[in-house]
Amino acid sequence: MKTFTMPGTDITAPNVVLGLMRIQEKTDEEVRTLLKTATDAGITFLDHADLYGNGRHGCERRFAEAMKLTPAERERLIIQTKTGIMHPGPYFDFSYEHIVESVDESLEALDTDYIDILLLHRPDALVEPEEVARAFDDLQAAGKVRAFGVSNHTARQLDLLRKYVDQPIVANQVQLSITHAPLIAQGIAANMQALDQSVSRDDGIVDYCRLHDITLQAWSPFQAGFFTGPFLGSERYPELNEVIDRLAAKYDVPPIAIAVAWITRHPAQMQVVIGTTNPERVAASAQGSDVPLTRPEWYELLSAAGYTVP
Repeated sequence: MKTFTMPGTDITAPNVVLGLMRIQEKTDEEVRTLLKTATDAGITFLDHADLYGNGRHGCERRFAEAMKLTPAERERLIIQTKTGIMHPGPYFDFSYEHIVESVDESLEALDTDYIDILLLHRPDALVEPEEVARAFDDLQAAGKVRAFGVSNHTARQLDLLRKYVDQPIVANQVQLSITHAPLIAQGIAANMQALDQSVSRDDGIVDYCRLHDITLQAWSPFQAGFFTGPFLGSERYPELNEVIDRLAAKYDVPPIAIAVAWITRHPAQMQVVIGTTNPERVAASAQGSDVPLTRPEWYELLSAAGYTVP
């Protein structure tokens, strides 16, 4: 498992992350097996959100109940959680009161004294960045949160936050897979008339994050689109799956590892957030961390997914 020091932090992080949004109905033993499989493979970075589960903080609480971490076990893990999406609604709330209250609730649900990274979960159109800055300052000063980031934010939204927030924004979690890659594919075909791929939908976020030392975290790495089902093994993507299967055979890894490797191969040093609760798929995904796809192979996968590579 490849690791790196996340810019702006002292966190040594793996480039594959285990997302825990689907563990609410899992038994204690199933949760423990899932975590053991992940950590045995080098995945020590866990992704939560206050929104996940039945009721607020449901999956965070389920995790803590099942794992009953000792202080030493807690120290070996990197726990990230998110706040900002409100239900019922939905609506968004980046107010000082909500951010601080949600963190206190997450700490209680997770049965921990601190959160390694707190992300603002999708942009709040009514954000008052001064309130976010005050919340971050108080949470850091109290030792409750060690680092801060966002999810699904554009470059300009990040600029607005960074004008007021003193702490570095260390992560931006965005949707990315081989078949859902506008934030990469647009730059390849920029200014090509009448090509839909050329329409900017990402505000240059990949280059922005590289310039400002913000780690991109790819969510839904196996989804064909916005929760439209996986592309792996799908009859909708025969050419892509043929290429994936051929490369999987070449590198002696499961096909799912190639989907991970396509993201980790990017020099932006991205993390891949996997959301499966199947231990076998977790172990298989982890193998993608070390697959050294060549440039021709990386572009062949992008082209087979339907993107134009001029």
